Amino acid sequence: MDHTSNSSGSSGNITAAEARVLDNPAHERFDLWLGDELVGILGYRDEDDIPGFTAKPGEVVAFMHTVVKEEFGGQGLAAILVGEALSSARRRGWKVRPICTYVQRYLALHPEHLDVLVAE
Repeated sequence: MDHTSNSSGSSGNITAAEARVLDNPAHERFDLWLGDELVGILGYRDEDDIPGFTAKPGEVVAFMHTVVKEEFGGQGLAAILVGEALSSARRRGWKVRPICTYVQRYLALHPEHLDVLVAE
């Protein structure tokens, strides 16, 4: 496997093929794995569980926060995680409310995912 260990430039970016994004509903998050190491998470919450919201179960899901381990930062992993999570939401018929500021910035750069956003 071609992996640059001390690269600070874009040549060290990890490809989507090397990363796996798995839903972890027991912990309400998508997990980002590199090999057998958990390197990032995107936490979500079904809005039927949030006081003050009126969505039915599975209808609107809030993407709350995105975290990638510091030593894996700057390699494009958060973008892989968010892109895969949004694709998963589309397949499930979820509408997404992007609470996380990283998800908001990602959507500004990737309008192909705007169809999964909840209508305000």
